[in-house]
Amino acid sequence: MISINQTFDSGNIEVLDASDASAIQLQIRTDTRAEFFQWFHFRVSGARDTALSMTINNASKAAFTGGWEGYEALASYDQQEWFRVPTDYKDGQLVITHEPECDSTYYAYFAPYSLQRHQELVSQMQCDNLCNLEVVGQSLQGRDLDLLRIGDDDGTKKRVWVIARQHPGESMAEWFTEGLLLRLLDRDDALVEKMLSTMVFYVVPNMNPDGSTLGNLRTNAAGVNLNRVWGKADTDTCPEVFYVQQKIEATGCDLFLDIHGDETLPWNFIAGQKGLPVDETILQQEADFQTVYEQINPDFQREHGYPAKKFGGESLTLASNWVGNRFGIASMTLEMPFKDNASRPDPVCGWSAERSSQLGASILYPIAKHFETSV
Repeated sequence: MISINQTFDSGNIEVLDASDASAIQLQIRTDTRAEFFQWFHFRVSGARDTALSMTINNASKAAFTGGWEGYEALASYDQQEWFRVPTDYKDGQLVITHEPECDSTYYAYFAPYSLQRHQELVSQMQCDNLCNLEVVGQSLQGRDLDLLRIGDDDGTKKRVWVIARQHPGESMAEWFTEGLLLRLLDRDDALVEKMLSTMVFYVVPNMNPDGSTLGNLRTNAAGVNLNRVWGKADTDTCPEVFYVQQKIEATGCDLFLDIHGDETLPWNFIAGQKGLPVDETILQQEADFQTVYEQINPDFQREHGYPAKKFGGESLTLASNWVGNRFGIASMTLEMPFKDNASRPDPVCGWSAERSSQLGASILYPIAKHFETSV
């Protein structure tokens, strides 16, 4: 008998009818106290060697319907290796087909990054004498907001802030920070050694632990989109931003990066402050940063991305724009795809957790170059 379950960390699906393996009917539930939805994560058991056809009926009402075009869902037997399975968006429905080779299979919008893995990473990091762990506050549901500082802040070093996963369904963002953090603790990495002599890194791997655990796409437990409240955050509805923003104010910031995923565009790209009233020197620094990134990692590109002024009147409530405006610095949002990377497609895995981590590790090159050339 086939069983479908989503009662676990980041689980999200509602079962309408699972009586026929060839015509399973599902729908994605909305974010907590919000209307957004697109993230799904569920387990199918008892379906070994059974041809499954799983239809997500409300796909046409998802937050980003353009995200379904050319998209393939991810599957895993062991929750370690994730691979793409045939997926078709037609007549407003997303149809996932797969014949599992094992008794239990997990399906997800992207490779999940669990709260347990987050806790294990933070525990591992804080045992290194290069790393300091600080809990800057708690989320609405009482989960810790972990801040990792890599290197000593002696008051003379450049401060690099990296935050990730304001939108909880964008799990690739935390995979990215894992790659960055692990490289920063590599004692055999000559570039890291040089950088930490003049820089200190402040990293928040998960800005939205409630939303991540609840299986939300874009909001926290109060239904708030954290990347629209910078400069006006409060402790009643968005303490996650309030406490992190407070810490940035206290330490200062010389370069800021906010890590995300984009549902629709099949590329890795950066959205800077172009289109805002920003000094041309800063805009050139952001452009140079992207040029170096593209040269060092072909998974990153500059041709495709957001148009300037995409966010209109909301612009200064986005993290990177608020920080850039507050400190007068280069401040950027990095986006990765839920789909495959059209620049370097992988028919088996598409854009993956592993490639997200590698992209995170390689961002040290443009960061290093940025401080060599900027005044």
